[in-house]
Amino acid sequence: MSEHFRVHGGARLVGDVDVVGAKNSVLKLMAAALLAEGTTTLTNCPQILDVPYMADVLRSIGCEVSVDGATVVITTPSELNHKPDAASMGKLRASVCVLGPLVGRCRRAVVALPGGDAIGSRPLDMHQNGLRQLGATSEIEHGSVVATAEGLHGAQIWLDFPSMGATENILMAAVLADGTTVIDNAAREPEIVDLCTMLQQMGAKIEGAGTSTLTVHGVDSLQPTEHRVIGDRIVGATWAFAAAVTRGDLTVRGVDPHHLDLVLDKLRTAGAEVTVHDDKAFRVVMAERPKSVDFVTLPYPGFATDLQPFAIALCVVSEGTAMITENLFEARFRFVEEMMRLGADARTDGHHAVIRGVEKLSSAPVWASDIRAGAGLVLAGLCADGVTEVWDVFHIDRGYPGFVENLVRLGANVERVTDAPER
Repeated sequence: MSEHFRVHGGARLVGDVDVVGAKNSVLKLMAAALLAEGTTTLTNCPQILDVPYMADVLRSIGCEVSVDGATVVITTPSELNHKPDAASMGKLRASVCVLGPLVGRCRRAVVALPGGDAIGSRPLDMHQNGLRQLGATSEIEHGSVVATAEGLHGAQIWLDFPSMGATENILMAAVLADGTTVIDNAAREPEIVDLCTMLQQMGAKIEGAGTSTLTVHGVDSLQPTEHRVIGDRIVGATWAFAAAVTRGDLTVRGVDPHHLDLVLDKLRTAGAEVTVHDDKAFRVVMAERPKSVDFVTLPYPGFATDLQPFAIALCVVSEGTAMITENLFEARFRFVEEMMRLGADARTDGHHAVIRGVEKLSSAPVWASDIRAGAGLVLAGLCADGVTEVWDVFHIDRGYPGFVENLVRLGANVERVTDAPER
């Protein structure tokens, strides 16, 4: 038995939708709480499956964790277990971000290789190399990263690629190292800035947040803090695309529109009317059939790979032909095969997908392979005739709080159903 969404086509989404805290931020902030003994409080947290999963990881390390709606309270003891539970680690990719704090605080970590979405290989080489340059040893043994250090020292670290995960782990280890660490080619995402902000509130000395060079002056200890998680730009962009795909009219609140400058510009090119109200709200109106637009995924401030499924959902119902280029994860295009079940005219070749827009999609059973693919299939189902069944929706629940409820409130006919699929 499995849950799925039954999506009735033909909906035009209209109304206001609120975006809460960022999934890609809250999980890393929860890990950062390991760096300071005492009680850390996070507010504006999304009510998604990954938050209690991460809470289980922290509990296995020795923390007390309370998840109460949008508030997460973490009490970190003076002595931590350096080996988090492997089963808990395997439930989500972001669990690997406990590696840096454990090495920084305990000088030892045995961290099981994480789980997460099936979107392609995401090796930990840069995480390990960064820790080694800080003075730790790090190897893969029996399915775990084993890292030890007698002491950590500042270093000049160059990342081959601006990886968010590697930047976060190196940063969280470096804040308690002796001396100054410079991370070049660091990730620049708003979630990195959010992590830096919280670490600074805890007493860390960090310069260059939001740029490609982070300078970290190590301190002896950090203090717990209270921090509000930034709005989820990926969820905000999902609703922006939902307005465009369904020819709707949505006002999105709770996320900084400037974190979505490129996204909103692309939607304008596709024919949408986009209005930025302030630093926490924007409106997307699509009155006619969208026009095809090319997309290329790149690290921030480029077009996020997480948004590639929504770009494809837009292009399959647009007028004209578009090329989507995926530069980050080779398995992201698994989503295209499911779109073709719905009648999309699409072809993939390596890192490229060519999409020829069709007037209307046709309903079919489809399967989500990851969080964003699942949400993208729901949006496509809203444009199909008949009823589309989207299976493996536990992926969607890991990234979108109240997804079905929000869709229904905005005018969609979507139901959550529990029964067995026919494949």
